[in-house]
Parts: sequence; C-alpha cells; structure tokens
Amino acid sequence: YLRHDDHAARASVWGHFITANRTMIGKTRQNSSSDTLTNEVVTVLKGVGKARGVFQVPPALGRFRHERHAPTPPLDAFVEHFWMVRWDLSGLAPQTRETLPHPSAHLLIERDASRIAGVTTGRFTRTLEGSGCVFGVKFKPAGFQPFLSAPMSTLTDQSCALSAVFGQDADTLEAAILAHDQVEGMIDVAAKFLSARLPLPDAQVARINAIVYSIQNDHSITRAEDLVLQHGLTLRTLQRLFNQYVGVSPKWVIQRYRLHEALEQLAENRIVDWPAFALSLGYYDQAHFIRDFKRMVGKSPNDYLARIG
Repeated sequence: YLRHDDHAARASVWGHFITANRTMIGKTRQNSSSDTLTNEVVTVLKGVGKARGVFQVPPALGRFRHERHAPTPPLDAFVEHFWMVRWDLSGLAPQTRETLPHPSAHLLIERDASRIAGVTTGRFTRTLEGSGCVFGVKFKPAGFQPFLSAPMSTLTDQSCALSAVFGQDADTLEAAILAHDQVEGMIDVAAKFLSARLPLPDAQVARINAIVYSIQNDHSITRAEDLVLQHGLTLRTLQRLFNQYVGVSPKWVIQRYRLHEALEQLAENRIVDWPAFALSLGYYDQAHFIRDFKRMVGKSPNDYLARIG
C-alpha cells in the first residue's frame, strides 16, 4: 500500500515552513509605490518550542500563519504536537521553503492530498503558491509504529493513504478536519479520531523516544557507540529497534540533529571557529562536516551564511 512520492512523503515537515520566514510574532507591512504590499507572519506556539531544522530565508511578501499545539493525555504518549500552516500569496510570486526533516512520521490533512508520511531522509523543498492550508499531526519518533503495526522502515521516504493504516473510517477525516477554520476545531477532530484508535501499550515506544530525545538534547552524543554505553544496549539491538520503531538508523538521527544544531548556530551567526565546531558535532575534521552540510543543505556553511546574512 506504500507509494514513493517526493511531494507527498517529504511533506512530513510542513509544520516548519512558516518559521523559515525569519519567524515574527505579529505583523509587518512594506509599501510599494503603487499599492500596499504585506508581509504578515503569525506564529502561535502552545506548549511546544520553536521549530528546528529550518532553512532561513529573508522576509518575503505574503500572509502566513503557523500554529503548533501540544497534545493532552493519552495522546501525548504518541503525538509530539498538532500543527497548522496557512498561507496566502494571492497576486504574488511563488515562494520556496526548505527544511531538514526530523525523525518523525506525520498524519497530513490537505485537500485532496491527505496522507501518512514517514521519515524523509533528504532535504525537503516545497514551493508555495496561491493560498492553502495544511493540518498535521507530528508523531513522536517511535509514536507511529504501534498504529502502523509494521517496521517504520517500510514507510521511510514513502507515503500511504490514511485508510491503509486506519481503515475506511479514515476516508471522511479530511472533510471533517477541513470543515473547521480554526486550528482548535481541527485538533479536536483529529484527537478524537486517534484516541478512539489507540494501540495497545508498548514499553519500547517510550524507551526509543527517550533515546532519540537524548540525541537531540545531548550534543556530546556523536556516535551510535555513545548510545550503547549510555542506554545499555548492544549496537545490533539498537539498530534493530530504530529500524522497527523510527525507520532510520541511530547514526542518521545523530547526524540529522547535529546538522540542526549547525543551522541554529548559523541562523544566530555565532560560529567563528569552523574546525572546532565540526569536531564538536562529532566530525573528524572540518572537511567532513562541510561535505555533509553541502550534501544535505545544498550549500557550504559559508554560502548559506551569506545567503541569510
């Protein structure tokens, strides 16, 4: 039931698009000689932190709204947050947004394009045009596997129909969610849908989530062997669990979160010693870091910094 579709599978990072536009809380306006052009970016974060892994771009004209809301029990054992993105570029040129996705699956609600998307291993690029809205459920790294009842690696860089996981009852979910204009109504529908279909408890879900979050928060973790020592697992067991519950390897997760840190540092223009920074991310030398950064981001760190500076 899986299909490979870059547009669909890579949409797992929709929740970060708006913050790429140099996140602003509130509104700003710019005038031209002929009429008033608007740059309006509204970001609402409720119980969640700011997005990471986002490629920064200069402020652009258009109206954008991005909301992220934390789940409540019992869904918080599986769901990281709910999110909604709305944009209006009417009369304006299309705009491109790019991210480095997190190790998470997403349930995506978009008119005539709703789907389940697994982890996207490459860079995600999407062109925004006209007006539109996407609602999403970002699952915790190991949070979707109990719903899928199959190895998460079968969904890596893939997407599938909602009904492939949740049955024919899911066919009406898109209309029910998009019937609401406000994100609170969308969340209520999605939360009731998922709460009625909670999988059986699985102790491995919390265990794997804790390991992934330790990678995200502890920058001293630069190798899979560090996780072996920290969590008392063999390397083979660790790799098997990540394949089953996350869909990517521990090494991939480590490299992805270290690149997120690099993007964060660059956005704040705080890097002054590239060799030392490369070593702090677990690279043998600066050249290896630059090679990985350019492969995933499409630019060298210096070129990226010049673009956003």
